[in-house]
Amino acid sequence: MTDQAVDTDGVRLSGHSSQDSGFLGRTRELKELRADIERAGLDTLAGKKAPRARVLLIAGKPGSGRSALAGELVRQIADRYPDGVLRARLAEPDGTPVPVGRTARELLAELGLPVPAGAAEDDLTASFREALDGRRRVLLLDDAVDAEQVDALLPDTPDCLVVAVSRGPLTGISDVRPCTLGGLDTKSAVELLSRSTGSVRITVDPRAAEGLVEACQAQPAALVLAGGWLAARPKTAVADLAKQLHAEGDEGSALDRVFRLVHASLPAPAARTLRLLALAPAGLADPHTASALAGCSVGGARTTLDDFVALGLLRRTAGPLPQYEVPGCLHPLLVALTEAHDRPAELQLARARMLERTVRLLQSCRAITETDNPEAREKLQGMPRALRFPTPRAAADWLRLRRPALLASARLAVADGELDTLARRLMSQLVRATVAHFGTHAAAPDLYGVHRLVLDVAERRDLPRERAAALLNLGDLDARTGRLTEALARYRAALDAARAAQDPYATGRAMESVGGTHQELGDYDRATDWFGRALAERLARGEREDAARLYGRIATAHTYAGRYGEAQRGWRAALAGYRKLDDVAAYARALSELARVQEYAGRPEESLRTCQEAVEWARRAEDVRLQAALHLRLADTLEHLGDTTAAGLHRSAAERMLGEEIQEFQEVREAQGSDSDDSSPGSGPSAYEIRSASGKD
Repeated sequence: MTDQAVDTDGVRLSGHSSQDSGFLGRTRELKELRADIERAGLDTLAGKKAPRARVLLIAGKPGSGRSALAGELVRQIADRYPDGVLRARLAEPDGTPVPVGRTARELLAELGLPVPAGAAEDDLTASFREALDGRRRVLLLDDAVDAEQVDALLPDTPDCLVVAVSRGPLTGISDVRPCTLGGLDTKSAVELLSRSTGSVRITVDPRAAEGLVEACQAQPAALVLAGGWLAARPKTAVADLAKQLHAEGDEGSALDRVFRLVHASLPAPAARTLRLLALAPAGLADPHTASALAGCSVGGARTTLDDFVALGLLRRTAGPLPQYEVPGCLHPLLVALTEAHDRPAELQLARARMLERTVRLLQSCRAITETDNPEAREKLQGMPRALRFPTPRAAADWLRLRRPALLASARLAVADGELDTLARRLMSQLVRATVAHFGTHAAAPDLYGVHRLVLDVAERRDLPRERAAALLNLGDLDARTGRLTEALARYRAALDAARAAQDPYATGRAMESVGGTHQELGDYDRATDWFGRALAERLARGEREDAARLYGRIATAHTYAGRYGEAQRGWRAALAGYRKLDDVAAYARALSELARVQEYAGRPEESLRTCQEAVEWARRAEDVRLQAALHLRLADTLEHLGDTTAAGLHRSAAERMLGEEIQEFQEVREAQGSDSDDSSPGSGPSAYEIRSASGKD
């Protein structure tokens, strides 16, 4: 395992173990920072206990080694904080601040804590601070843009420590003394050069090495690039590079001058590929990204990326798949070069190629999970070999590794505004692939963000159909996390959009969702009214299956309201619909629900007959779990009627059907509300029955 030896805001030097970080210099700064941890704060001097975590600030220009110093400090003090280290980067590669809510969400996920989809920023930051209460952790916040970002994440406990990295002071956070970085000391800077060039070239001309350090202003990032350039030219003297840099004049920083020299020395195709990496989302590129941007083969792109690593222009990220990170200090320089050398139309074409490649990879990533689907298999086989994944596991690994870049791709595509068609396709495939591999529940936080982006495009392009779909999806995610008021507003807006688009499916779906939300809010009259409107839409279009299901939803709302007569009529209407459809399984479930309502209505004998009929239909449907549930319900009803012998027979039948699952099944029933608990007239159906009646899983 390797650690970064000297920070170049992204350039990693390999060959140093985790026990020996290879960190150079900064002895005085490290000593001051460690002493600052123990320094008495203003609250302590006033006789009060510090209310929040101490903040250590390391300030310096990108490329000055500020992140490496923060990393080395954390490495040295980590054993004093047994609950571990959390890291977050607070700025995008172009310097745009990362929203605090997104950072808090990522940190909560890293802690393994639930992250509600769509939660407000204040709720997320409060949850994060609460998670650190009573803990001893280090929070390393890199590339902080302003004090508000840090303050929102600052733990409310003095047992934690925050190490912040920024370009300058963070005005607004009290009791913080910045450690401001300049260049490395000459000895450390020369040693850094020798790691790339070899010690011989340094020892034969130490004055030239010192002259090169001076030309680079002892800045780590500039020295790494200079060392990489020399390493690629073993016959070039160190003094020659120093002369070339001095000949460049004083225009720009030392890093600017070295970077321009390195770029100018690259072959034209490689130089163009390097410039186009400024378009890599989140500053992360893999061989496919570089291949699409440059219009070359995947193998050729990977070779070029590895060459850039050797030159110090990129760093390879940890993980099972090849992925590379553009150093933060080089990103603005790459942007400046693209503006000087590449036409806007060429950049837009490269961006479109990259997005199209991403869409196709996401299609392949999803298709590998559908191997039992002949059409999906055929489509997968029709893709180029370079775009196919060998196994579902490989596809999931790729999706997990590339997640930050994929989400950034969606954000950038939407922000661009000129590639909305590609952006919509990208977001559609991203949702499908993510759900296929991780499921809706696990992917909900990411899906919420993607659906909001879809909504942005739909509103910008005045696309009411897409707007309705995005609002429905957002409403579903809000409803799942208990934000019912927000969900209701989303569904009503979706209904307006669906009517504007003259989309009958979305209109009916929105009406049904409005009704379901009113039901969750306990307003059963409005729920039945909206379910009735949705039912009228389905009946008008001859959608018999959906109509039968809606009869069940209306019956369920009536049951909750204690209107058992209306509920029974609703279930009988549903039964008539399922019989016409010849849907045996749905007919059995509807009979099961009718039997329950009959029991609520105080008709146990009638309920018993209906339940026995439901068992027969469940047997025809080969639904073993439903049969077992019905046998248990029969047992409960018979016990209420005093026939314990028959009840025991039905319970035994359920046990035979479920085998080892019976204990777990019983626990679930008890948790959700068993018959014996729910049989009083004033009770409503269990949560499980509501979901099954409404067609939700």
